[in-house]
Amino acid sequence: MIYGDGIRLRAIERADIPTFVRWFNDPEIRSYILMFRPMSLANEERWFEGLADRKDDFLFAVEALIDDRWVHIGNVGLENIDWKSSCCTFGIVLGERQYWSQGHGTKATKTVLRYAFEELNLHRVELEVFAYNPRAIRCYEKAGFRHEGTRRQSHFHHGQYHDALRMGILREEFQANPKGLGNP
Repeated sequence: MIYGDGIRLRAIERADIPTFVRWFNDPEIRSYILMFRPMSLANEERWFEGLADRKDDFLFAVEALIDDRWVHIGNVGLENIDWKSSCCTFGIVLGERQYWSQGHGTKATKTVLRYAFEELNLHRVELEVFAYNPRAIRCYEKAGFRHEGTRRQSHFHHGQYHDALRMGILREEFQANPKGLGNP
């Protein structure tokens, strides 16, 4: 387990698969990620079977401490790690919508960044977020990510093209911010 402020990250288990299928078949959740078609249980099981072979990806279930119990609310990952350049791509999904806008995403993001910089010794973490997702953009900014560029009209959603924002954070930026170390 990797612990943060009211958050813990744990290994993804086979028993989580039905939860993922439920989340990824919610059109609102799917609108914020690259997945655009419904998810089948068989496809998610194949994805899970391939996890053990993915040496450049670190994927975790996100659990939040809610009413004195740990509740699985989402997933977070560091993917496509380039060990030579010491950088990777960050991704998060909070699938339990009743826990949105409560700070859990920011806490999970800070927790995985601490792991990336202090345990994996990475230098840079980057992400891409759709411009129509202000809640996620604010989460990333609170965790210390900086806006680095825009891929104009690169994502088609609901009949129109949308911008995708590129954001990144360096280890020294994360460490220079006392709140970036997973503290509230």
